Amino acid sequence: MKIGLLGTVGVPARYGGFETLAENLVRYHKRTGQRAELTVWCSGKDNTEHPGRFESAALRYVGLRANGVQSIPYDAISLWQAVRSEHNRILLLGVSGALALPLIRLISRAHILTNIDGIEWKREKWKGVARMMLRASEWAAVQFSHEVIADNQAIADHLRDTYGSGCHVIAYGGDHALHEAGEAEAPGGLPDRYALGLCRIEPENNVNVILEALEELGMPLVFVGNWDSSAYGRNLKARYGESPNLYLLNPIYEPAVLHAVRARASVYLHGHSAGGTNPSLVEMMHFGIPVLANGCAFNRHSTEGKARYFQSAFELADLLRSLDPADAAQIGSNMREIAQRKYTWDQIGKAYFDLLDRA
Repeated sequence: MKIGLLGTVGVPARYGGFETLAENLVRYHKRTGQRAELTVWCSGKDNTEHPGRFESAALRYVGLRANGVQSIPYDAISLWQAVRSEHNRILLLGVSGALALPLIRLISRAHILTNIDGIEWKREKWKGVARMMLRASEWAAVQFSHEVIADNQAIADHLRDTYGSGCHVIAYGGDHALHEAGEAEAPGGLPDRYALGLCRIEPENNVNVILEALEELGMPLVFVGNWDSSAYGRNLKARYGESPNLYLLNPIYEPAVLHAVRARASVYLHGHSAGGTNPSLVEMMHFGIPVLANGCAFNRHSTEGKARYFQSAFELADLLRSLDPADAAQIGSNMREIAQRKYTWDQIGKAYFDLLDRA
């Protein structure tokens, strides 16, 4: 069996959730002695170095970027190369290249498994033609993949209700976040304990709601994100950057430093309202601290309804005011129990490779 893993910037992970998934699938492949050949397609533009192998996987490069408008031809070319090189199992992460699947099905007998990610076309940032293309890509992924994977039960419900189609629900692991401790320390000048936010600075992540609530409370908040990458982020930084209790940090890419920041948090605030099971949420659940999350269906499924939920700054502030130590300890304990039961890479890796074997 020859497996092609497509749709990411590449490995090792330096970018986002799919890259972390890809890296941990490679590590599981090596750790468990999988006999199938594994090749990961990588972006030649997004990676400055182009090694031929990572752990037990061969690496191949396409000279395009893996995200943005180039993601469509990037995935399509990767699919073509994979079937031309006789890979008979294709794991496609995301739907950018899914419009090429009808052709791939005509010229190849490879089994195609697609993780459709979140319900991308519903994200607020996509408008007009881009939204139409993403919706068409989701349809193509469902219709022309042999197996469809969702990372959250709410996405599975969407696929059933929209297309009458079943799928496999496989989430993400998060236990690697605990294993990244090192000698590094958190950035200087932070309080000993604080609420923590960590995400891309986008409207759908309700960053403004969290900042408004915490500024009103005067409670220390450390928020890590790409503040300078959008007008939304720059405006929030200008509005709240001088508040004495708010610490707005730029992205932290060093795992040991990020671990040090997470380890000092007393509560995690998760504003994501789109995208399925979010990696940063399941990673923080392993730290065993209380989670206060946006009340969307994705987050309720991920936390099995055992976190606390908000929709507005007023609701978040009220939750924080009323969170007593006993409740906080119980929520944190529940989060850790769920994470250890559902969100470890051994479980996720086994689910993926079992599905590839059955295909």
